[in-house]
Amino acid sequence: MENKIRLMRAIQMYDFYLYELTLYLDTHPTCQNGLSAFRKYKALRKQAADAYIAAYGPLTPIDSDCDNVFEWVKGPAPWEKEAN
Repeated sequence: MENKIRLMRAIQMYDFYLYELTLYLDTHPTCQNGLSAFRKYKALRKQAADAYIAAYGPLTPIDSDCDNVFEWVKGPAPWEKEAN
């Protein structure tokens, strides 16, 4: 459970960084430091999300494997208290 919480917090942190960097890059689209930071946190977020998905299941319906049945959460959803 500790690893699950650690991964979820990392994903949330990277999402925050990416959102803030998006706002910054909207007004400074050629800033190389901003672009570099965006690429860095995008890769870190992907790494954390991939690890979470592999261990605990999809975070969103888009992450699910729904070839036969649309079922992306078999237990409590990641944002529900019971999942944490």
